Amino acid sequence: MRKLLTVIAVIIILLAIVVGVGQWMNSNNNGPNNPIPGAPNGGTEETEAQNPPGCSAYEFISAPGTWESSAMDDPMDPTANPRSLMLSVTNPLKEQLPEDQVKVWTLPYTAEFRNVNAMQEMSYDDSRREGFDRMAAELRATHEACPATKFIISGFSQGAVLSGDIAAEIGNGSGPVPASSVAGVALIADGRLERDKGNFIGNTNNTGVGAEISLNIVNGLVQPIVPGATMRGPRPDGFGELSDRVNNFCAPGDMICDSPRDFGNALQRARELVGDNAAHALYASNPNVIPGQTVPQWIVDWARGIVTAG
Repeated sequence: MRKLLTVIAVIIILLAIVVGVGQWMNSNNNGPNNPIPGAPNGGTEETEAQNPPGCSAYEFISAPGTWESSAMDDPMDPTANPRSLMLSVTNPLKEQLPEDQVKVWTLPYTAEFRNVNAMQEMSYDDSRREGFDRMAAELRATHEACPATKFIISGFSQGAVLSGDIAAEIGNGSGPVPASSVAGVALIADGRLERDKGNFIGNTNNTGVGAEISLNIVNGLVQPIVPGATMRGPRPDGFGELSDRVNNFCAPGDMICDSPRDFGNALQRARELVGDNAAHALYASNPNVIPGQTVPQWIVDWARGIVTAG
């Protein structure tokens, strides 16, 4: 009986994730400036590198979520999904800051999520790997051409997972650029979220973890529902040197980042959360994540603060 309940709980969680991923209602409210937790305090070694003409002081790298990007999209003018959540961050930054201060680059990747209702799509594993490799290539190329440029990395949902994976490699010394080149990271609904890794911004009501952690112990049950979606568990070494520069955002009840920790009560927990998984679609308007403003507004203020203080 216990095994049956666990299977049912896994199915409920996975279906909630499939329904919730990539579906959000756009909102364009402006909010007040906030402090900048997780911003680096700078170091003398960072002043040694110099950029040639044509380089921006900062590059903001944006990773859209599932179904919000395309492998053929223009990274400087993305149009694959006009309702992409990350556009509510990148468009204001482009409007408020000149390109010599910040280059805004949006990750073009397939951004699909094969599941029982869409077997023709690229698998989560392959899509995530494609996005990771393309972001790493952009970081590497910019660092080689513009060694003094600092990076701000942000992503939503699947984009948050691969952004967090890159941040983890950079922070632990195996990434495409040195940790000193990363000014900050902002992850919205990271599927490998752990509350004690990085800075948790906003509400403190969440008790869950990222879905890849919650479902790691039942990978065999995941594959029939979401083929090619490996639930890898936590990032084993955290964010290393970048720990104080990584900011996490997770709406209560968002099954991508607030899944049950213990499958002993997974069925009850899943039933409680599945009805509220619309939370994954409402980061542009949800007031229950950060009091007084939305997550995109917070990230715009935070990133602008880093750039203008640079």
